[in-house]
Amino acid sequence: MNGRKLYNKVCSLGAEAAVLFDEISMQYLSGFFSTDGFVLVDRDETALVIDSRYYEAASRLKDAGELPEDVGIYLLERSLTGMLAELVGEKKITSLCFDSDRVTVSRSESLHEYFPSVRLIGKPDLCGEFRRVKSEKEIEYIRAAQQITDAAFSHILGFIRPGVTERQVAAELEYAMRREGADGFAFETIAVSGLNSSLPHGVPSDAVLTENSFLTMDFGARYKGYCSDMTRTVVLGKASDEIRRIYGTVLEAQRLGIEAARPGVTGTEVDSAARSYIDSQGYAGRFGHSLGHSLGLEIHENPRFSSRSDDVFVPGNVMTVEPGIYIPGFGGCRIEDMVLITETGCIDLTSSPKELIEL
Repeated sequence: MNGRKLYNKVCSLGAEAAVLFDEISMQYLSGFFSTDGFVLVDRDETALVIDSRYYEAASRLKDAGELPEDVGIYLLERSLTGMLAELVGEKKITSLCFDSDRVTVSRSESLHEYFPSVRLIGKPDLCGEFRRVKSEKEIEYIRAAQQITDAAFSHILGFIRPGVTERQVAAELEYAMRREGADGFAFETIAVSGLNSSLPHGVPSDAVLTENSFLTMDFGARYKGYCSDMTRTVVLGKASDEIRRIYGTVLEAQRLGIEAARPGVTGTEVDSAARSYIDSQGYAGRFGHSLGHSLGLEIHENPRFSSRSDDVFVPGNVMTVEPGIYIPGFGGCRIEDMVLITETGCIDLTSSPKELIEL
């Protein structure tokens, strides 16, 4: 249970309990998503304090055994700080830890005003070290999210045709993910073609797809709170020799990056395996972002595959591998898979084809 792991850490920091207010930490600790409330972790329980919009839904899940055993559900009937003060008093808590990275200045000040006799300990990223390594259940949810994403890609190949716009492609991908069982989307869907494809995070527009050019689609589903992330680049029409050369370079760079992803290596080493190949093929400076990132309840988490990353990877890390080449005035190509670091290397969680597709 994640709450018990955090409680042990809190004890090592010299506190008796921890309070978390942000949506991601609340879901990680309680197994339930809400946009308001807080979680109080102490010796006895992980108290999920939520208002009437969420109370019945959480109670149903608790009764069905779908939330961790240590989770207790409380109805928020007054201000957050007032309710927290009541629980702290009832539980006789004299020292309280909070995540200094995930509270506003005003909330931090409010805590100090409300609890003058409680020792407050602000620590950054309280749950971060635990969230880096995914549990079997988390990996199950991420796999399910990726299966939804793979299915959406299969669907979109039959939708792409002359006259379709970038915005229509993005909307169709999102519809397909919903239809396949997604709870929502991991991030804003990217679908950019022609000159727009040189924008790594371009926004889909009403522009009609450019024929005989790159169409890059970056999209992901959310399943039980967990994200998937995949990019595929296709060509509507015929690929030129330069398009084929760029695509082949990105595909080989990704293969090298996946091959390098294993326990014990650093983010810099994995990033370099892909980046050095792209540079060697005459595209130095055309791959501006890092090779990959972890993901889970958030689309961008630590650790990272980056030229500035000294992260050392361990089994249970879930990572993206997403090299790209972007040439203003021409277009861009990115190929992205998710991989799971294992004891001996990594497993590719993405099943969609990666050979160059002409439609």
